Amino acid sequence: MLPSHYTDNLIEAGCDEAGRGCLAGPVFAAAVILPRDFRDETINDSKMLSEKQRTRLRGVIEANAIAWAVGIVSPSTIDEINILNASFLAMHKAIDQLQVRPQILLIDGNRFNPYNKIPHLCIVKGDAKFLSIAAASILAKTWRDEYMIKLAAEFPVYDWSHNKGYPCKKHREAIARMGITQHHRKSFRLAEQLKFPF
Repeated sequence: MLPSHYTDNLIEAGCDEAGRGCLAGPVFAAAVILPRDFRDETINDSKMLSEKQRTRLRGVIEANAIAWAVGIVSPSTIDEINILNASFLAMHKAIDQLQVRPQILLIDGNRFNPYNKIPHLCIVKGDAKFLSIAAASILAKTWRDEYMIKLAAEFPVYDWSHNKGYPCKKHREAIARMGITQHHRKSFRLAEQLKFPF
């Protein structure tokens, strides 16, 4: 089981994002504060879980967390400030919405833009090391997937209901045939995607 906390006496918020490597759609991030005695042996890095497991755990996390929130940054903002800064901004937006102010932020990854003088700790592969970060990864992933599935109904040719905006074969083929939408990230050099073998 993943440890629930890094410190013994501080209110911790785990933070993670979803959708950094996508060609289309927003980047989502979540911040989660879990009770100190919370335990769940099935919570792990969202990439290690099935869609069914993630969906179930989203309900568990949202029902049991002291506080949780999701932040979203649009493709146009991603194009303006780059995906790394957009990921940090999405985390900031999530932290903004927490109804309990954390005393330390546990960030998945090796970089972060400081938030309102709250100390932070960057942890590489933190979503596989700490429960609160893993919980944030699950919320970010499930909320983003749900958004992309809804968006796919308007743009079925890109197959976003399955690829969620990542550069999979059907997505790249659709870009080659149909061009891009307002939901694509123009700064991601989309034309170069077509050079990859289908």
